[in-house]
Amino acid sequence: MMPSPLRTELAPALRLLLVLTLLTGLVYPLAVTGLAQVLFPRQANGSLIVHGDTILGSRLIGQPFRDPRYFWSRPSATANAPDNGLASGGSNLGPTNPALRAAAARRIAALRAADPGNTAPVPVDLVTASASGLDPDISPAGAAYQAARVARARGLPLGRVQALIAASTRSRQLGVLGEPRVNVLELNLRLDGRWHTSP
Repeated sequence: MMPSPLRTELAPALRLLLVLTLLTGLVYPLAVTGLAQVLFPRQANGSLIVHGDTILGSRLIGQPFRDPRYFWSRPSATANAPDNGLASGGSNLGPTNPALRAAAARRIAALRAADPGNTAPVPVDLVTASASGLDPDISPAGAAYQAARVARARGLPLGRVQALIAASTRSRQLGVLGEPRVNVLELNLRLDGRWHTSP
């Protein structure tokens, strides 16, 4: 009795499915995870910032700050709560959408209310959310705009706050990729004197 065409086609397909499932679903993920843990352990574990036994956050995910004593992050459009890592996503509002203009106006008003004497133009990254809604960085201009407010709220010399901004500013990657940026969590930890204890 000759084998049916279905059996001759199905048996190799099922074997191939099993082999590829093991390779791509088990062997490859374990190999990549193992290499990442050996070569880049900090990044593979979320680039966490730890103080003692407490995880303060991640260098990769923004946190909401609204106390005048701290630098404020970019606005976040994530669902349910600001900077919600489980609901990454922007507002998807186009540049001509009136809701985007209204949201920017509210954010400008909040920045002006927190620092009424500051008449400088508000940097755009302080009033627009990023595509992920989780941006941990602001521009150096965004940090400079807030420096006087933070210095006044903390009773610190402005020059000291500006030096902390400079210490928290990262340049372009490889000298050409991206823009200079300031990690807000790192900067706020420097303000609190806790950055030196982070790994």
